[in-house]
Amino acid sequence: MKKNFTSRKFLISIAAFLGSIGASIAGLATSNQAIAGIGIVCAVLSAAIYAGCEAYVDAAAVDKESEE
Repeated sequence: MKKNFTSRKFLISIAAFLGSIGASIAGLATSNQAIAGIGIVCAVLSAAIYAGCEAYVDAAAVDKESEE
């Protein structure tokens, strides 16, 4: 199965991850533990949401193939 690294889902997930990491770094640099924690949580959530979207798309493709 070939992965497309230019898919919108993947690029948005990478942008969300990098933004979250940036927020974490900013929180650490300013000694704001709340911002750092939120950034870490959002980084993990962006990866989980991407994985969920891919699983949904893959399941839909399998269902479509099984109908044919």
